[in-house]
Amino acid sequence: MTNIAFIGLGNMGAPMAANLLQTGYRPTVYDILPEAVEKLADQGARPASTVAEAVAEADVVVTMLPASEHVRDLYLGEGQLLRHARQGALLIDCSTIAPKTAIYVAGEAIRLGFEMIDAPVSGGVAGAIAGTLTFIVGGSAASFERADPILHTMGRKIFHAGHNGAGQTAKICNNMLLAIQMTGTSEALSMGVANNLDPKVLSEILKNSSGGNWTLNAYNPYPGVMEGVPSANQYEGGFLVDLMVKDLGLAMDTAKESCSSTPLGMLATELYRNHKAAGWGRKDFSSILKTIQEK
Repeated sequence: MTNIAFIGLGNMGAPMAANLLQTGYRPTVYDILPEAVEKLADQGARPASTVAEAVAEADVVVTMLPASEHVRDLYLGEGQLLRHARQGALLIDCSTIAPKTAIYVAGEAIRLGFEMIDAPVSGGVAGAIAGTLTFIVGGSAASFERADPILHTMGRKIFHAGHNGAGQTAKICNNMLLAIQMTGTSEALSMGVANNLDPKVLSEILKNSSGGNWTLNAYNPYPGVMEGVPSANQYEGGFLVDLMVKDLGLAMDTAKESCSSTPLGMLATELYRNHKAAGWGRKDFSSILKTIQEK
């Protein structure tokens, strides 16, 4: 059985590691929060108290971290993952970070004799729990093929976007579009309710009309319309506004570097930054509906 290390046991990483356990692997897990490690250890994972201990015997290392600086620090900085990992190990970073950071870290890893791919995910916490995530991979064809069976234990759809960094670029494009869809859906529902329409009825109309989109089908932002989504739970859980703001910032940086025109992306970024400033940072990104209603 392949030895796997999993580093980063937050809202996404913990259920992803749990799915490895459920499919027969026994990963060695590490997080800066000991209680997160203990929770996975109670389910059968091997606990590690340091990065070095986690990766020492691993054939595959999976990381899921909040931002570019955390990935850079883990692999090249204080964490020194590349110093402690086994030669030839496959490194899979599932964080959503700047493409240029993914390219740089992978370049250093490959130079030192490792294989590395960027494999950011789509599907949110619900997808992580259910094992239905979509992985968007950047890296060599050989590394993609090697990673495929591991990724399929945690996800349902696996795409090879291209070279190192391509997975991050594709993920950033996706999340910019998601933010645009969520703000547009929230505007339409808010306007309908302000004109005495039932949000459930309007949602069904929109879902079955030309305005239909993923947010209406799976993640309705209006409270009371759909069960099992953050809007039904005071916008708790799900994908935090803080993280959406981070991803939109990456999208705007990428757009600037490539001279890409993103007028709607710019507006969505401004809306989400204002939403975060209003105190919604730790709530799910569908809570943008509340700021739209207030305006």
